[in-house]
Formats: sequence, structure tokens, C-alpha cells
Amino acid sequence: MFDIQTQLFESQDVRFAPIDHEKDPEVEARWTHDSEFMRMIDTVPARPMSAALIRKQYEKLEKQVEEDKNLYHFMIRLKADDRLIGKAMIHRIEWTNGNGFIRLGIGMATDQRKGYGTQALRMLLRFAFAELNLYRVSASVPEYNEGAIALLQKFGFVQEVCRRKSLERDGRRWDLYFFGLLNDEWRNQPQAALPKSIGTVVSGVTPQRHEVEG
Repeated sequence: MFDIQTQLFESQDVRFAPIDHEKDPEVEARWTHDSEFMRMIDTVPARPMSAALIRKQYEKLEKQVEEDKNLYHFMIRLKADDRLIGKAMIHRIEWTNGNGFIRLGIGMATDQRKGYGTQALRMLLRFAFAELNLYRVSASVPEYNEGAIALLQKFGFVQEVCRRKSLERDGRRWDLYFFGLLNDEWRNQPQAALPKSIGTVVSGVTPQRHEVEG
């Protein structure tokens, strides 16, 4: 299925890249001013953050990557202009058991519904299963994030746990779902069988945002 020429960090339109400490804090700080995005990507209270605070979070994150050895973080950039459009992560890795959680988000509304989230998730799963050799990956998604649920199901994820009414937004209680995908399940579906060329086009599956939380 894979050979040494398989591109791990590039798809048709997007690529995975490290943090640019000069430019990226300004971009991600703007994302935090969008409460809808923040509510989709996290379950903690949304709040706008400054570029300086984001820069500190980057420094803390990179220190954690080096020290804990159980986290891989990627910035999602457009290949056409190298612009930052999102972020992806494999974290909470248990090397003994081969388990990990994934998290992915596309920041600006103008960059959504273009298939970028689909391409990024395909690369993230390929890295988790083909490069890290994980046995399974998991993701948690709020009930109201229909776009992320549809995206996970498109890639064969199975809902395994429902934490009933564990979230509150705007006076309503919501469930929190946990999804899982096994390595052999991923390998046995067409999504995993990427050609040596990286020209496969996959469009977005829903008008909702594709934020997947782990």
C-alpha cells in the first residue's frame, strides 16, 4: 500500500509544517476571536487571546513535545501560498498500548467547505497508523459539531462512548461523543489507499466546520 516515496506531509492542496513563531501567533490569535470556532474545537470557555499569549502557548507546546515524547503537532498550510489555515495533533499517546487521540481544526470560515479538513485528516491518520504504527486512534466531539462527526464517520470511525449531557452551551445540555478507529480498519478502506501521486481531490462533506477534538 505504501512505499518510501509516499508523501507523509503533503496532500493535493495542503501540507503539514512546523510552527512559524514570527507569523503564526497573529493568525491563530484572530481565530480565537471567532467564538464559533473556539466552541467547536474545545469544550473550555471561549475567549479571545493575544498574539503574545499564543506565542507563549507555542513555546510551552514545543517544550512538551520534546519532554513528553507522546505528542505530534502540525500546522496546516496551503501549498499555493504557504498560508496558515489550521492545526492538527496526535496526542495522549500510550506507546505501550498503541493508542492516541487526534485533534484537528480549520480556522477561518473562508477556508472551510473546500476539502482541506478531509485532506488534513487523511494525512494525520496516515502518519498515526503508517508512520507511528499506532493500533488505534480516538477523538472526542461535542454533539453539536455535526461537521466533525460526519467527517470522522466518512473515515470509518465508530462511536464508542457517549458522555450524556456532559456539556452546557447557551442553556442547553449536550452529549460528548468519543469515536475510535483501528489500524486494520483504516488499512482496509479506500481512504487509506492513496496513490503515489498526491492529486486526489476530496471535497468537504458538510457545510458545518470540521473541528475534531481529542
